[in-house]
Amino acid sequence: MVTEDTFAFIIHPIDPKKDVARKFPLLGKYLTERQIDFFSTFFPPVYISEITGIRSQATGKELRGWFIACPYTPRRMLELPVERVYRKIVAAGHMAERLGARILGLGAFTSVVGDAGITIAKRLDIPVTNGDSYTVAVTVEAIYKAGRMMGIEPSDATAAVIGATGAIGSITSEIMARQVGKLLLIGRRPDALERVREHCEGHHAQVETSTQIADIRRADLILSATSSLKGIIEPDMLKPGAVICDVSRPRDVPRSVIEARDDILVIDGGVVEVPGDVDFHFDFGFPPKMTYACMAETMALALEGRYEDYTLGKEIEPWRVEEIAEIAARHGFRLAGFRSFDRDLSEEQIARTRENAERRYRR
Repeated sequence: MVTEDTFAFIIHPIDPKKDVARKFPLLGKYLTERQIDFFSTFFPPVYISEITGIRSQATGKELRGWFIACPYTPRRMLELPVERVYRKIVAAGHMAERLGARILGLGAFTSVVGDAGITIAKRLDIPVTNGDSYTVAVTVEAIYKAGRMMGIEPSDATAAVIGATGAIGSITSEIMARQVGKLLLIGRRPDALERVREHCEGHHAQVETSTQIADIRRADLILSATSSLKGIIEPDMLKPGAVICDVSRPRDVPRSVIEARDDILVIDGGVVEVPGDVDFHFDFGFPPKMTYACMAETMALALEGRYEDYTLGKEIEPWRVEEIAEIAARHGFRLAGFRSFDRDLSEEQIARTRENAERRYRR
Protein backbone atom coordinates (compact mmCIF):
# COMPACT_ATOMS: atom_id res chain seq x y z
CA MET A 1 0.00 0.00 0.00
CA VAL A 2 1.31 3.44 -0.94
CA THR A 3 0.55 6.17 1.56
CA GLU A 4 0.24 9.82 0.64
CA ASP A 5 1.37 10.98 4.08
CA THR A 6 5.14 11.13 4.18
CA PHE A 7 8.01 12.79 6.02
CA ALA A 8 11.78 12.76 6.20
CA PHE A 9 14.11 13.40 9.11
CA ILE A 10 17.72 14.50 8.99
CA ILE A 11 20.16 12.90 11.40
CA HIS A 12 23.92 13.26 11.69
CA PRO A 13 26.80 11.65 13.63
CA ILE A 14 27.10 12.98 17.17
CA ASP A 15 29.54 10.39 18.54
CA PRO A 16 31.59 10.22 15.30
CA LYS A 17 33.07 6.72 15.45
CA LYS A 18 30.07 5.04 17.06
CA ASP A 19 27.44 6.69 14.88
CA VAL A 20 29.32 6.31 11.60
CA ALA A 21 29.80 2.62 12.43
CA ARG A 22 26.01 2.17 12.56
CA LYS A 23 25.90 2.61 8.77
CA PHE A 24 29.53 2.01 7.74
CA PRO A 25 31.15 -0.41 10.22
CA LEU A 26 34.62 -0.39 8.67
CA LEU A 27 34.83 3.41 8.46
CA GLY A 28 33.72 3.73 12.06
CA LYS A 29 36.29 1.16 13.12
CA TYR A 30 39.38 2.45 11.33
CA LEU A 31 38.96 6.21 10.93
CA THR A 32 39.78 8.58 13.77
CA GLU A 33 37.30 11.25 14.85
CA ARG A 34 39.38 13.95 13.14
CA GLN A 35 39.53 11.91 9.95
CA ILE A 36 35.75 11.52 10.04
CA ASP A 37 35.45 15.29 10.52
CA PHE A 38 37.71 15.91 7.53
CA PHE A 39 36.14 13.44 5.10
CA SER A 40 32.62 14.53 6.07
CA THR A 41 33.37 17.85 4.40
CA PHE A 42 33.37 16.13 1.01
CA PHE A 43 30.76 13.43 1.67
CA PRO A 44 27.27 14.01 0.20
CA PRO A 45 24.05 13.44 2.17
CA VAL A 46 23.44 9.74 2.83
CA TYR A 47 20.19 7.81 2.42
CA ILE A 48 19.86 5.77 5.63
CA SER A 49 16.55 3.91 5.68
CA GLU A 50 12.81 3.88 5.09
CA ILE A 51 10.55 4.19 8.14
CA THR A 52 7.29 2.20 8.11
CA GLY A 53 4.47 1.15 10.42
CA ILE A 54 3.53 4.46 12.07
CA ARG A 55 -0.24 4.51 12.59
CA SER A 56 -2.43 7.17 14.20
CA GLN A 57 -4.54 5.96 17.12
CA ALA A 58 -7.12 8.62 16.31
CA THR A 59 -7.60 8.10 12.57
CA GLY A 60 -5.85 4.86 11.67
CA LYS A 61 -3.84 6.82 9.11
CA GLU A 62 -0.47 5.29 8.23
CA LEU A 63 2.72 7.22 7.69
CA ARG A 64 5.84 6.55 5.66
CA GLY A 65 9.16 8.27 6.17
CA TRP A 66 12.90 8.26 5.58
CA PHE A 67 16.09 8.88 7.52
CA ILE A 68 18.66 11.00 5.68
CA ALA A 69 22.08 11.72 7.15
CA CYS A 70 23.90 15.01 6.91
CA PRO A 71 27.50 13.78 7.31
CA TYR A 72 28.79 16.66 9.45
CA THR A 73 29.59 16.12 13.13
CA PRO A 74 28.68 18.88 15.63
CA ARG A 75 32.31 19.96 15.83
CA ARG A 76 32.50 20.25 12.05
CA MET A 77 29.31 22.32 11.92
CA LEU A 78 30.84 24.80 14.33
CA GLU A 79 34.18 24.89 12.52
CA LEU A 80 32.82 25.55 9.03
CA PRO A 81 31.21 28.74 7.75
CA VAL A 82 27.48 28.58 8.42
CA GLU A 83 26.66 29.03 4.73
CA ARG A 84 28.59 25.87 3.92
CA VAL A 85 26.67 23.95 6.59
CA TYR A 86 23.39 25.31 5.21
CA ARG A 87 24.26 24.00 1.75
CA LYS A 88 24.87 20.48 3.05
CA ILE A 89 21.61 20.43 5.02
CA VAL A 90 19.68 21.83 2.07
CA ALA A 91 21.20 19.10 -0.13
CA ALA A 92 19.81 16.56 2.35
CA GLY A 93 16.46 18.35 2.07
CA HIS A 94 16.52 18.02 -1.70
CA MET A 95 17.07 14.29 -1.28
CA ALA A 96 13.97 14.22 0.94
CA GLU A 97 12.00 16.01 -1.79
CA ARG A 98 13.11 13.47 -4.39
CA LEU A 99 12.03 10.62 -2.12
CA GLY A 100 8.55 12.15 -1.90
CA ALA A 101 8.59 13.56 1.63
CA ARG A 102 5.96 16.21 2.31
CA ILE A 103 7.59 17.62 5.46
CA LEU A 104 11.17 17.63 6.75
CA GLY A 105 12.37 17.43 10.34
CA LEU A 106 15.77 18.69 11.46
CA GLY A 107 17.57 16.59 14.06
CA ALA A 108 20.25 17.44 16.66
CA PHE A 109 22.67 20.17 15.51
CA THR A 110 20.97 20.61 12.12
CA SER A 111 18.06 22.12 14.06
CA VAL A 112 20.12 24.77 15.87
CA VAL A 113 22.83 25.76 13.42
CA GLY A 114 22.55 29.34 12.19
CA ASP A 115 18.97 30.60 12.47
CA ALA A 116 17.46 27.24 13.56
CA GLY A 117 15.82 26.23 10.30
CA ILE A 118 14.57 29.53 8.85
CA THR A 119 17.10 29.76 6.02
CA ILE A 120 16.84 26.04 5.26
CA ALA A 121 13.05 26.29 4.99
CA LYS A 122 13.34 29.20 2.54
CA ARG A 123 15.56 27.13 0.24
CA LEU A 124 13.34 24.04 0.10
CA ASP A 125 9.99 23.38 -1.54
CA ILE A 126 8.72 21.25 1.36
CA PRO A 127 7.91 22.61 4.84
CA VAL A 128 10.41 22.27 7.67
CA THR A 129 10.28 21.95 11.45
CA ASN A 130 13.13 21.82 13.93
CA GLY A 131 11.09 19.83 16.45
CA ASP A 132 11.81 22.05 19.44
CA SER A 133 8.17 22.63 20.40
CA TYR A 134 7.40 19.00 21.18
CA THR A 135 10.86 18.56 22.70
CA VAL A 136 9.93 21.25 25.22
CA ALA A 137 6.53 19.69 25.96
CA VAL A 138 7.99 16.23 26.57
CA THR A 139 10.94 17.58 28.54
CA VAL A 140 8.76 19.49 31.01
CA GLU A 141 6.49 16.46 31.42
CA ALA A 142 9.50 14.20 31.99
CA ILE A 143 11.31 16.34 34.53
CA TYR A 144 8.14 16.85 36.60
CA LYS A 145 7.31 13.16 36.57
CA ALA A 146 10.86 12.12 37.46
CA GLY A 147 10.95 14.75 40.18
CA ARG A 148 7.80 13.39 41.81
CA MET A 149 9.29 9.89 41.75
CA MET A 150 12.27 11.34 43.62
CA GLY A 151 9.98 13.00 46.17
CA ILE A 152 10.18 16.48 44.63
CA GLU A 153 6.93 18.38 44.13
CA PRO A 154 7.42 21.00 41.38
CA SER A 155 5.47 23.73 43.19
CA ASP A 156 7.88 23.51 46.13
CA ALA A 157 11.04 22.96 44.07
CA THR A 158 13.93 25.14 43.02
CA ALA A 159 14.49 24.57 39.32
CA ALA A 160 17.45 25.64 37.19
CA VAL A 161 17.70 25.98 33.42
CA ILE A 162 21.21 25.90 31.97
CA GLY A 163 21.28 27.54 28.56
CA ALA A 164 18.23 29.60 29.50
CA THR A 165 18.74 32.05 26.63
CA GLY A 166 18.68 29.37 23.92
CA ALA A 167 15.71 28.27 21.83
CA ILE A 168 14.71 25.39 24.10
CA GLY A 169 15.98 26.89 27.35
CA SER A 170 14.07 30.17 27.06
CA ILE A 171 10.64 28.70 26.31
CA THR A 172 11.11 25.91 28.86
CA SER A 173 11.97 28.55 31.46
CA GLU A 174 8.79 30.45 30.65
CA ILE A 175 6.67 27.31 30.96
CA MET A 176 8.34 26.06 34.16
CA ALA A 177 7.92 29.50 35.76
CA ARG A 178 4.19 28.79 35.88
CA GLN A 179 4.59 25.89 38.30
CA VAL A 180 7.92 25.67 40.17
CA GLY A 181 8.58 27.53 43.41
CA LYS A 182 11.89 29.12 42.44
CA LEU A 183 13.52 29.35 39.02
CA LEU A 184 17.21 29.98 38.35
CA LEU A 185 18.10 31.04 34.80
CA ILE A 186 21.72 30.31 33.87
CA GLY A 187 23.47 31.59 30.77
CA ARG A 188 26.56 33.41 29.57
CA ARG A 189 25.07 36.83 28.69
CA PRO A 190 23.45 38.92 31.45
CA ASP A 191 21.50 41.07 28.98
CA ALA A 192 19.95 38.02 27.29
CA LEU A 193 19.19 36.45 30.68
CA GLU A 194 17.37 39.59 31.71
CA ARG A 195 15.10 39.38 28.66
CA VAL A 196 14.21 35.78 29.50
CA ARG A 197 13.62 36.73 33.14
CA GLU A 198 11.09 39.36 32.07
CA HIS A 199 9.05 36.69 30.26
CA CYS A 200 9.16 34.45 33.34
CA GLU A 201 8.09 37.07 35.88
CA GLY A 202 4.51 37.31 37.07
CA HIS A 203 3.89 33.57 37.32
CA HIS A 204 4.27 31.20 40.28
CA ALA A 205 8.06 31.14 40.49
CA GLN A 206 10.51 33.52 42.12
CA VAL A 207 13.00 34.12 39.31
CA GLU A 208 16.75 34.72 39.53
CA THR A 209 19.55 34.82 36.97
CA SER A 210 23.18 33.71 37.07
CA THR A 211 26.17 33.33 34.77
CA GLN A 212 27.73 30.63 36.98
CA ILE A 213 26.86 26.98 36.28
CA ALA A 214 28.01 26.05 39.78
CA ASP A 215 24.90 27.80 41.16
CA ILE A 216 22.91 24.70 40.24
CA ARG A 217 23.95 23.40 43.69
CA ARG A 218 20.75 25.03 44.95
CA ALA A 219 18.47 23.28 42.44
CA ASP A 220 16.23 20.25 42.87
CA LEU A 221 15.24 20.07 39.19
CA ILE A 222 17.74 20.94 36.47
CA LEU A 223 17.21 21.24 32.74
CA SER A 224 20.37 21.49 30.64
CA ALA A 225 20.00 22.69 27.06
CA THR A 226 23.22 24.18 25.73
CA SER A 227 25.15 23.82 22.49
CA SER A 228 28.39 22.85 24.18
CA LEU A 229 30.56 20.23 22.50
CA LYS A 230 31.57 18.64 25.82
CA GLY A 231 30.22 18.00 29.30
CA ILE A 232 29.85 21.10 31.46
CA ILE A 233 28.35 19.67 34.66
CA GLU A 234 30.59 18.19 37.34
CA PRO A 235 29.62 15.74 40.12
CA ASP A 236 30.28 18.16 42.98
CA MET A 237 27.90 20.76 41.52
CA LEU A 238 24.82 18.77 42.47
CA LYS A 239 22.82 18.41 45.66
CA PRO A 240 21.71 14.93 46.79
CA GLY A 241 18.42 13.90 45.18
CA ALA A 242 18.67 16.35 42.29
CA VAL A 243 17.04 15.44 38.97
CA ILE A 244 18.82 16.52 35.77
CA CYS A 245 17.14 16.36 32.38
CA ASP A 246 19.78 16.69 29.67
CA VAL A 247 18.34 17.55 26.26
CA SER A 248 21.67 18.55 24.73
CA ARG A 249 23.40 16.46 22.09
CA PRO A 250 26.34 16.17 22.62
CA ARG A 251 25.53 15.79 26.30
CA ASP A 252 26.03 18.48 28.92
CA VAL A 253 26.20 15.80 31.61
CA PRO A 254 29.19 13.46 31.21
CA ARG A 255 28.92 9.84 32.28
CA SER A 256 31.42 10.55 35.07
CA VAL A 257 28.61 12.30 36.95
CA ILE A 258 26.55 9.17 37.49
CA GLU A 259 29.69 7.13 38.07
CA ALA A 260 30.63 9.43 40.94
CA ARG A 261 27.14 10.12 42.31
CA ASP A 262 24.58 7.39 42.95
CA ASP A 263 22.30 9.87 44.73
CA ILE A 264 21.32 12.01 41.73
CA LEU A 265 19.08 11.14 38.78
CA VAL A 266 20.09 11.96 35.20
CA ILE A 267 17.47 11.45 32.50
CA ASP A 268 17.68 11.88 28.74
CA GLY A 269 15.22 14.45 27.48
CA GLY A 270 12.52 13.94 24.91
CA VAL A 271 12.11 10.15 24.64
CA VAL A 272 8.78 9.29 23.00
CA GLU A 273 6.89 6.11 22.09
CA VAL A 274 5.60 6.10 18.50
CA PRO A 275 2.08 4.73 17.79
CA GLY A 276 1.73 1.68 15.57
CA ASP A 277 4.27 -1.00 14.70
CA VAL A 278 6.99 1.38 13.60
CA ASP A 279 10.12 -0.05 12.04
CA PHE A 280 12.97 2.42 11.51
CA HIS A 281 15.06 -0.15 9.61
CA PHE A 282 18.06 1.46 11.28
CA ASP A 283 19.53 1.23 14.77
CA PHE A 284 20.04 4.75 16.05
CA GLY A 285 20.45 3.58 19.64
CA PHE A 286 16.83 3.49 20.85
CA PRO A 287 14.64 0.50 21.82
CA PRO A 288 11.89 -0.53 19.40
CA LYS A 289 9.11 2.04 18.88
CA MET A 290 11.01 4.81 20.68
CA THR A 291 12.33 8.05 19.24
CA TYR A 292 13.31 11.61 20.06
CA ALA A 293 10.58 14.19 20.59
CA CYS A 294 11.91 16.35 17.74
CA MET A 295 11.43 13.43 15.34
CA ALA A 296 8.00 12.71 16.82
CA GLU A 297 6.97 16.31 16.13
CA THR A 298 7.62 15.79 12.42
CA MET A 299 5.63 12.54 12.45
CA ALA A 300 2.72 14.04 14.37
CA LEU A 301 2.43 16.98 11.99
CA ALA A 302 2.32 14.60 9.02
CA LEU A 303 -0.39 12.48 10.66
CA GLU A 304 -2.35 15.67 11.34
CA GLY A 305 -1.95 16.78 7.73
CA ARG A 306 -0.21 19.95 8.87
CA TYR A 307 2.21 20.24 5.98
CA GLU A 308 3.53 23.67 6.86
CA ASP A 309 6.62 25.24 8.38
CA TYR A 310 5.99 24.72 12.08
CA THR A 311 8.78 25.27 14.61
CA LEU A 312 11.48 27.50 13.12
CA GLY A 313 13.90 30.01 14.60
CA LYS A 314 15.01 30.50 18.16
CA GLU A 315 11.84 31.98 19.63
CA ILE A 316 8.97 29.60 20.42
CA GLU A 317 5.58 30.70 21.69
CA PRO A 318 3.94 28.77 24.56
CA TRP A 319 0.79 28.20 22.49
CA ARG A 320 2.81 26.25 19.92
CA VAL A 321 4.19 23.94 22.60
CA GLU A 322 0.66 23.35 23.88
CA GLU A 323 -0.73 22.77 20.39
CA ILE A 324 1.84 20.18 19.31
CA ALA A 325 1.43 18.38 22.64
CA GLU A 326 -2.31 18.07 21.93
CA ILE A 327 -1.73 16.93 18.34
CA ALA A 328 0.84 14.32 19.38
CA ALA A 329 -1.33 12.98 22.22
CA ARG A 330 -4.35 12.66 19.90
CA HIS A 331 -2.39 10.47 17.48
CA GLY A 332 -0.92 8.31 20.26
CA PHE A 333 2.56 9.65 20.95
CA ARG A 334 3.48 9.57 24.63
CA LEU A 335 6.32 9.94 27.08
CA ALA A 336 8.08 6.57 27.06
CA GLY A 337 9.30 6.17 30.61
CA PHE A 338 12.84 7.29 31.25
CA ARG A 339 16.28 6.66 29.80
CA SER A 340 19.68 7.59 31.11
CA PHE A 341 22.72 7.62 28.83
CA ASP A 342 20.74 5.70 26.18
CA ARG A 343 19.67 2.94 28.58
CA ASP A 344 16.25 2.24 30.04
CA LEU A 345 15.82 3.53 33.57
CA SER A 346 13.52 1.35 35.68
CA GLU A 347 11.33 2.42 38.58
CA GLU A 348 13.50 0.23 40.82
CA GLN A 349 16.63 2.13 39.78
CA ILE A 350 14.93 5.44 40.48
CA ALA A 351 13.80 4.17 43.88
CA ARG A 352 17.38 3.15 44.74
CA THR A 353 18.64 6.58 43.72
CA ARG A 354 16.06 8.21 45.97
CA GLU A 355 17.08 5.95 48.86
CA ASN A 356 20.73 6.85 48.33
CA ALA A 357 19.87 10.56 48.41
CA GLU A 358 17.81 10.20 51.58
CA ARG A 359 20.62 8.21 53.21
CA ARG A 360 23.12 10.93 52.35
CA TYR A 361 20.90 13.59 53.87
CA ARG A 362 20.68 11.58 57.13
CA ARG A 363 24.46 11.53 57.58
